[in-house]
Amino acid sequence: MKLNMAEEEDYMSDSFINVQEDIRPGLPMLRQIREARRKEENQQEANLKNRQKSLKEEEQERRDIGLKNALGCENKGFALLQKMGYKSGQALGKSGGGIVEPIPLNIKTGKSGIGHEASLKRKAEEKLESYRKKIHMKNQAEEKAAEQFRLRLKNKQDEMKLEGDLRRSQRACQQLDAQKNIQVPREAWYWLRLEEETEEDEEEKEEDEDEYKIEDLSVLEKLQILTSYLREEHLYCIWCGTAYEDKEDLSSNCPGPTSADHD
Repeated sequence: MKLNMAEEEDYMSDSFINVQEDIRPGLPMLRQIREARRKEENQQEANLKNRQKSLKEEEQERRDIGLKNALGCENKGFALLQKMGYKSGQALGKSGGGIVEPIPLNIKTGKSGIGHEASLKRKAEEKLESYRKKIHMKNQAEEKAAEQFRLRLKNKQDEMKLEGDLRRSQRACQQLDAQKNIQVPREAWYWLRLEEETEEDEEEKEEDEDEYKIEDLSVLEKLQILTSYLREEHLYCIWCGTAYEDKEDLSSNCPGPTSADHD
């Protein structure tokens, strides 16, 4: 009875169950794929071993072997050199200043004609030169634009300075004329316009401005005319800020009639 129970336990044990074949879904298909892949790899290795080398490959192998081996006495050219006193490893030439190693062998493997590589090299150099020219022209254009900007800025600053000098001259002219009881300026633009003018004065000012627009005087021309008037009529220099006693005093103590003379 006990023996029968032991046999039943062996029958129901894990060892008995694990002996059964693994029947998980998809497992036979995986085994087939692995086996087919292994056979394919073995076949490729066999083909690689048994593959007959091409003529080009055989020539390459023979060439490599020949270049690795030094010339021997069986070579006629080398034998002639030895008869003339040449020794292996010695430089060529009577004074021994020539080459030691043979000229390297450059094999042309492509299908292009002779000179094609030189043509490609020349085109690449031309393309590079064209690119450099474009960069140079771009840099020149940027420098020119920067120089023009600096010039415009300088002109703007010079123009603002001239306008400031003209306003100072007009203000000085108005004050000096008033000291001499001059009620009307020699020219309308010699004095600064007052902001408290009546509408009638505004209309007169527009008429005066129209007259001088026709004359088309620049700021520099107005400044030159007005400073000359101040020097001749009032012996006054706006850059010195001084009214001189007489013409001799003005000519000897004032550097000159322009702003540049006072720099």
